[in-house]
Amino acid sequence: MKINHQFNKGILLTSLGSFWWGFIGVLYFKSISFIGHVELVVHRCLWTAVMLIVTTSILSKWNIFLKIISNKINLVGLFASGFLIFVNWAVWIYAVATDRIIDASFGYFIMPIISVLLGYIFFKEKLNKARAISILMVFISIVILVFFNLKSLPWVGIIVALSWAFYNLIRKKINIDTDVGLLIESLYIFPFALIAFYLIAQMNLNDFSFKDPALSIFLMLAGPMTVIPLFLYVRGVELIGLGPTGMIFYITPTLQFVLGYFYYNEAFSLLKFVSFIIIWIAVIIYLNDLYETN
Repeated sequence: MKINHQFNKGILLTSLGSFWWGFIGVLYFKSISFIGHVELVVHRCLWTAVMLIVTTSILSKWNIFLKIISNKINLVGLFASGFLIFVNWAVWIYAVATDRIIDASFGYFIMPIISVLLGYIFFKEKLNKARAISILMVFISIVILVFFNLKSLPWVGIIVALSWAFYNLIRKKINIDTDVGLLIESLYIFPFALIAFYLIAQMNLNDFSFKDPALSIFLMLAGPMTVIPLFLYVRGVELIGLGPTGMIFYITPTLQFVLGYFYYNEAFSLLKFVSFIIIWIAVIIYLNDLYETN
């Protein structure tokens, strides 16, 4: 009975995290995209760092922080993963601000399948027939877009997928506490974000100011909007493992696609539709294989 309770709790937490990324996060960042994606990325970086400093203090994890930074390999790895998470955040926010949410959802659909390929290359993980077919179908969908119309290539989604997949690869390699690792990554980014914010303010292009406290407080929510779903999802992974959470994660790109197409009325060409059908078939094959092997 206890095992079922833990499993159900993990399912709930992972689902909430995925829902937050795919629905609440999109609505929030879209609603403040009028300030410009550059300033929005800056605020996400700044307030995520502040939020993580607060949570690390509340959870008394500074001893874990000090242990991690005492290892040079961890510091180098987290610098690289910090750069990748910054690229992921920046490109995703650019996608939301420029009506390319569907392209971003493309990236999150293919990301787990790319991770399977990276696991095979870097960790010698077994690659069965079903997963090999899924990887092949992902490449076919991209080739179709390139071959028929380069302009329709969802480069936003590809960068989102590659940055997140390689981020997960590095984090798996160094294998440290998730939120404290993200804090260190955020602290690497923090000085650059602070300089960028200073330059934006100097040019009088900033929307964050004491003249509009309501908007400024709303912008500060970029930190919790980043950290909360991460905590929910990671706790779910701890309770039920990577297999089930890998399936639940697809809530995120599905909701992003639905919002982009039905709510924000983003353009969706026939060519992209064909490409997405191939991706969805690949995802079904991948999820079926996950279900059968877990």
